[in-house]
Amino acid sequence: MKIKYLIITFIGVGFISCNSGKRQSFDLVIKGGLVNIGDGSPSIQADIGINADTIAYIGQINGSNSHKIIDAKDLVITPGFIDMHAHLDPIFKHPDAKSNITQGITTALGGPDGGGFWPFDKYLDSISKEDLGINVAYLVGHNTVRKNVMGMDNRAPTQQELGKMKAMVEEAMKDGAFGISTGLKYLPGAFSNVDEVIALSKSASKYGGIYTSHLREEGLGLIEGVEEAIKIGKEANIPIVLTHHKVVGKPMWGSSVKTLALVDAARENGIDVMLDQYPYDASYTSISILIPAWCRAGGQNEFLKRVGNKKLKDSILKGIEYNILNDRGGGDIERVQFAKVEWDTTLLGKTLKFWAEREGLEPTPSNGAKLVLTAQVNGGASAIFHAMNEEDLKRILKHPQTMIGSDGRLTAPGEAWPHPRWYGTFPRVLGRYVRDLKVIDLPTAIKKMTSMPADRLNLAKRGRLKVGNYADIVVFNPETIMDKSTFLNPHQYSVGIEYVMVNGVLTIDKGEFTSNRAGKVLRGAAYSKE
Repeated sequence: MKIKYLIITFIGVGFISCNSGKRQSFDLVIKGGLVNIGDGSPSIQADIGINADTIAYIGQINGSNSHKIIDAKDLVITPGFIDMHAHLDPIFKHPDAKSNITQGITTALGGPDGGGFWPFDKYLDSISKEDLGINVAYLVGHNTVRKNVMGMDNRAPTQQELGKMKAMVEEAMKDGAFGISTGLKYLPGAFSNVDEVIALSKSASKYGGIYTSHLREEGLGLIEGVEEAIKIGKEANIPIVLTHHKVVGKPMWGSSVKTLALVDAARENGIDVMLDQYPYDASYTSISILIPAWCRAGGQNEFLKRVGNKKLKDSILKGIEYNILNDRGGGDIERVQFAKVEWDTTLLGKTLKFWAEREGLEPTPSNGAKLVLTAQVNGGASAIFHAMNEEDLKRILKHPQTMIGSDGRLTAPGEAWPHPRWYGTFPRVLGRYVRDLKVIDLPTAIKKMTSMPADRLNLAKRGRLKVGNYADIVVFNPETIMDKSTFLNPHQYSVGIEYVMVNGVLTIDKGEFTSNRAGKVLRGAAYSKE
């Protein structure tokens, strides 16, 4: 990878030269690397001095007293990567966050897709007692709030119920939430109307929050889903993130041209809308995404009752088959790959086609629908859906308002069958889409991973290499950085990340994961408790 950079002795605001005769004292010095400050500007050749958790100097350090010196020759030094979409539910099982740290992630935003926890403050207090490998921040989830107030009811809320939900959102914002997330494709969010979401988003907006949306549809109803999210942002006066933006299902491939045009038009009209994206052409979610939402209202017991009704069962099967043909199923049951199947682990990594053939069935969408129904009756499953097109992926990645979000879940080798994004999102962008395919250049990629998400979350002292900022820093080899996790062999850590610092503490040293932990629970601007 050829990297343009400038040789400097002093650089504008935030850069201080240590080129005097007096020896400077630092806890750690990074010498001779190509520094990319994270704002989209070219890399520069410079040294960095760090004291405690803070960047103390950037410039030429000719002499220093330092406890540790890192030789970063031929390596790129950047701000720590900020993951705009992370599933941090297993934080108590994996507080070290190795699957994130080894990608260069130093801060992750949890609570996406309308999910999350309650009560908010108590949960954050519990996390803060853990020995965290990364910084974590959270959104309050619409689905979580709605389920606490309305259960799995398929109806609009009463005024009293809406009032309770608004109060919960406001309480979460005061407790440190960075905004509200929705998962309008999931339950019970799918049962909500746009007015409900606008009302709750106003409660988040009042406290400086953002709105991130798993759209109501990402396949056949994608355009309408984007329009709905933009409407919510406009009416609630809240910054929007179209999270894990993608185009699902062959009939819709190429529609990113339209969705990105909608984003551009909205921004021209003063609506603050951005996107995040993971760099893979397959998604991961519950197998239930293939099942019509109406038949799951009321929870699993009500679903089983409907399956027991022949007329309703036939309607459910038709709906599943339609989604296999036209939406998340990608038109072919071989595109559905099982990832978590607690009731039959022999299906891990195998496809719906494999299961059909094992059962002696012809691998048709109709028979696939029957097996999907069986899976849900047995308690559900998670799957990888190979139903996206790389041209849409590239187009979205190039858009100036797209940030990077892994949509990854904290994991470790031996746990089910994860999507490769859980291990490799950020190195894949830098290795495949920057170095190899040259879809975007390095400064642009780093900006999408650092300063853009930091600005969206109002993290004033993160996301840029600047004197006075927290020392969340990644040092990587631009020639070797790459994801190793694959759909057939997912439990593999990425390579090329040589050093990672979180709040000034070296967590990866010479490519090796250490026992050092310095992550913090970050809270949003409305938080004021001591």
